[in-house]
Amino acid sequence: MKLGELASKLGAELRGDAELEVTGVKGIEEAGPTEVTFVANPKYAHLARQTQAAAVLVEPDFPEIAAATLRLKNPYLGFSRALGLFYQPPSYAPGIHPTAVIDPTAEIGEGAHIGAYVVVGPRVRLGSHATLLAHVVLYPGVEAGSHFFAHAHAVVRENCILGDHVTLENGAIIGADGFGFAKNELGHWEKIPQSGPVRLGNRVDVQANACIDRATVGATRIGDGSKVDNLVQVGHGSHVGENTLICAQSGLAGSSVVGNNAILAGQAGVAGHCTLGDGVILTAQTGVSHDIPAGKMISGSPGFDNRLWLRAVVIFQRLPELLKRLDRLEKKLAAQDRAESTAGGDGSPK
Repeated sequence: MKLGELASKLGAELRGDAELEVTGVKGIEEAGPTEVTFVANPKYAHLARQTQAAAVLVEPDFPEIAAATLRLKNPYLGFSRALGLFYQPPSYAPGIHPTAVIDPTAEIGEGAHIGAYVVVGPRVRLGSHATLLAHVVLYPGVEAGSHFFAHAHAVVRENCILGDHVTLENGAIIGADGFGFAKNELGHWEKIPQSGPVRLGNRVDVQANACIDRATVGATRIGDGSKVDNLVQVGHGSHVGENTLICAQSGLAGSSVVGNNAILAGQAGVAGHCTLGDGVILTAQTGVSHDIPAGKMISGSPGFDNRLWLRAVVIFQRLPELLKRLDRLEKKLAAQDRAESTAGGDGSPK
């Protein structure tokens, strides 16, 4: 593809040779003379001056460099779209593999690809252009909209409802029983029935081995456009808003509520029945056990305001030094007390 054509498809301003042929996209340190790269973070700007890439996607006011530049407001998004122009994932032709087991009451929309050993239970309803790869299992009563894509070994439990353009990566489990038990008169834990389904909105992605549990009553909900990363646990009855990111190994205890456009970074944890407002950010390994107002950035465990946490971390790193200083001060004061105790009240020796 010529550089000018790429710029046109990305809606970017080209400064450089429009006839230059480009063959792919790579990171800024690996890109060669026929490849395109990007700079979205200012701290990597110096690498743009050293890169061997044919062209660099940058913001409109980025300084001139030796390489050609493609200038647009969101270089990272442009990089993503450029990747899509050069890399195409495998495509799956419509059809049903002979080893698939599909209940006669299931309704499959047009253009579906049903792979080997897929199981589609009774009363399942799939919209058009679904793709179910090997060993996917849909329990009775599952509903999914158009362009549902389930990678191998994904499972959707009974009566769960998925919107349009939902993607489940390998091993994702939607609607497994929530962790609900009540202790009986004998002191034994009795399982609480988990009667409520999971409801995923449109354009929801659930990454590998993530688990979104069904609700005891009501429903567990994930809003439109939200993304759930690998190994995330969403507890029963939780509600997640729209366009929220829940990153790897994070966990929401039962009945958690997370607003729109929130970000839970890796290994963040939210205690049950807590509410996080719109736009809340929990930095990595943050744990919260109380409600968080909209727009706050929280760090630490137990979590508190990120700016205060940053100051606390600096102080924490200085604790050994401060302890030594305190020890020296205590010894000095003790020596002064001993000296005063051996002197008379007027300062003369006893």
